[in-house]
Amino acid sequence: MSDSKYLPTIGIETHVQLRTKTKLFAAVSNDARDAEPNTLISHICVGLPGALPVLNEAAIDLSSRAALALNTEPQRFSWFERKHYFYPDLPKGYQITQLQAPILKGGYVEIDVDGATKKVGIERANLEEDAGKNTHPTGADYSLVDFNRAGTPLLEIVSLPEIHSAAEAKAYTRELWLLMRYAGVTDGDLYHGHVRFDINVSLSDKPDKLGTRSEIKNLNSFRSVENAVAYEIKRQAELLDKDKPVVQETRGWDESKQKSLSQRSKEEAEDYRYMPEPDVPPVELDEAYIKKISAAMPKLPSGIRRELSGLDIAAKVIEDILDQPDIVPRVLEAIEKTSKENARRIVFQLLEEPAALKLKLEDQMEVAAMVENGELSSTSAKSLLAELVVVGGSSKKVAEKLGLSQISNESELEAIVNKIIDNNPQVVADIKAGQEKAISFLVGQVMAETRGQANPQLVQKLIKQQLT
Repeated sequence: MSDSKYLPTIGIETHVQLRTKTKLFAAVSNDARDAEPNTLISHICVGLPGALPVLNEAAIDLSSRAALALNTEPQRFSWFERKHYFYPDLPKGYQITQLQAPILKGGYVEIDVDGATKKVGIERANLEEDAGKNTHPTGADYSLVDFNRAGTPLLEIVSLPEIHSAAEAKAYTRELWLLMRYAGVTDGDLYHGHVRFDINVSLSDKPDKLGTRSEIKNLNSFRSVENAVAYEIKRQAELLDKDKPVVQETRGWDESKQKSLSQRSKEEAEDYRYMPEPDVPPVELDEAYIKKISAAMPKLPSGIRRELSGLDIAAKVIEDILDQPDIVPRVLEAIEKTSKENARRIVFQLLEEPAALKLKLEDQMEVAAMVENGELSSTSAKSLLAELVVVGGSSKKVAEKLGLSQISNESELEAIVNKIIDNNPQVVADIKAGQEKAISFLVGQVMAETRGQANPQLVQKLIKQQLT
């Protein structure tokens, strides 16, 4: 039976590593990407007796930014609890997190799937410390633990169960990632797990009743989220079709096999013995603080999309730009300082030659103007930009040195066009007989004669003039 008989319901928990210089409760570097194992630790990170945590104020600032990016405001009053569980990478035996009074409640993420806009509600987001990292060497009878990540500040953003397909899950996780990147909450490094997704999937044949859910943890790409949701929907549907129960459990995702695997039974809140954290005072925020954070908010994806749409470029190109936050400020500056046509050219310069970002905007604008004036072809412009990144200097002089300047002088091109026409009488006859596509052959011959420097639009115009 098809899985369309069942309504899938998906909720997603997203762990966002905050872009702070130091950890959540310790004055130790928060960036462990290039660090040797167990070099970014302190007595607080490894839970030595008597070690007292001190809350990082920057984590509160970034959590407040996240709230505003999610169309809500941070809670005026929040506090921390201890979540108890044993694992080798959690030396204290508990994690400091939030349950009863998280720093964020409510809000939503707006997504677009197949041209339809939808708001996915946010239930809550709690601020918490990350655990360390266990490594299990293949074939070894031991495991290794690295505490560099222990104490890293995380914002766990929990969606409402309002997602109903793999496509919606992918769109939600990507849009949430964009929001957190552009709000400056995280650097969003998916490869190093700075944003990770846990998906909860359930199926039901009754629209007003949720089925038994299973959870797949630690996904770090939008494609993995989409594939894992699609697989889990199919797996659960096959069980239900055979009248077999869906077990509430935690599952892992095997990227190479594109399937989920059972790991352990799913814990509930009571299993963790939550209790108030006595060493970290509650967080109280006033109106002046929230206004200050709000005034410093940068442009978010929705506003950037509106500005980019004025360039009359495809929606997919706009999303390609948003996927590369480093180039967005340059594009927005180009929109302010040059014409729509040249700003559009600069967009494609950056997408095709990302190294062009090393140049000044004025250099890119000059190259775009050369294309607009017929001094340079689009292909030659790409070569010129690549050369300018290496050698610098005047765009026009470098173009001349490389022989990239486009010939747009009519009298100079007329002689070459006449020569090509005289040398190809059969092609000319075909064109006069109505085979206009044969003009492309003559244009190609002129381009070859001029080593690609002729202005192709002008060449085509001159050929038509000569033949009529």
